[in-house]
Amino acid sequence: MSTVATETAEPTGHKPRGRGITSLEILCGVLLLAIVFQGQIASLLTDERIRTASTVFISVCIQAMPFLVLGVLISGAIAAFVSPERLRKLLPGNQALAVPVAGLAGVALPGCECSAVPVSGRLMQQGVRPAVALTFLLAAPAVNPIVLGSTAVAFQGEPLMVVARFVGSLATALVMGWLWVRIGKTEWIAERALRRYERPAGTSRWGVFAETARHDLVEAGGFLVIGGIIAAVLKVTASDFFSSLSGQIVLGVLVMAVAAVVMALCSEADALVAASMSALPLLPRLVFLVVGPAVDVKLIALQAGTFGRKFVVRFAPLTFLVAILCGVGAFLLVFGEVR
Repeated sequence: MSTVATETAEPTGHKPRGRGITSLEILCGVLLLAIVFQGQIASLLTDERIRTASTVFISVCIQAMPFLVLGVLISGAIAAFVSPERLRKLLPGNQALAVPVAGLAGVALPGCECSAVPVSGRLMQQGVRPAVALTFLLAAPAVNPIVLGSTAVAFQGEPLMVVARFVGSLATALVMGWLWVRIGKTEWIAERALRRYERPAGTSRWGVFAETARHDLVEAGGFLVIGGIIAAVLKVTASDFFSSLSGQIVLGVLVMAVAAVVMALCSEADALVAASMSALPLLPRLVFLVVGPAVDVKLIALQAGTFGRKFVVRFAPLTFLVAILCGVGAFLLVFGEVR
């Protein structure tokens, strides 16, 4: 769910600023060049590994695109027609009870982990308790229908992976919310994150819807392409490495947890990458899917900028540990055995 800033009119006598070239136009230009020079590109695909990588990349993008489009449409509708004030009114006054409500709200309010950070900060500015806003921060990018749908596409032969991901990710959000109720302190959060927020005016709801959907499609589409490229590269280059972890469950879990933090994939695309690591057992791959939307390098940077350094040095390591434990616990609960 993205926040669309209201553009103010230029003062009289000033020339309007140029719109500039957007990432969408760059993407269209790249696609046009690919069409014009498709013969030359095809001649390069003589190596078996390159052909395999290109096939994986194309299939990843084609399978995920319908879910991505649906997601950005829902995201635009939420940004335009569902205000955080309305969400705040729906929350129980008791923090411990409000935490699971915020976690389940993530199912209905899709968005990537990057957009969840400013939304959670805005909720705090509008009076929502930090524990509740942080629960939403962790739940929204991990348990919404778009992410679960892309997981179902990626793991078509293992439908229980969708259930396990939902359980593990929701458990991570709830545990962290309840832990913040018990041990969290307001002084750990930067004052700027708690300052009262006033929603900008002057843009129609349909204008907000269109701009949010366009922005999210470009942004999430970029992450989808990156995820497809990583999946293709891993398929042809890292098979031997992941095969060496096939019989080492504990090491595989730790390696995949760290990989989720470092690779910093968008939650709409991470299942496609995890599915490409077919040499690994399912448990490490599930941990990868649970940890990634909860804590990674880009999220740590965003959280530090929004909530402050004192917050992130406490929140990120604890979230990492909780996500690993919840991922393993969810796998054992859903599958009943390690595999």
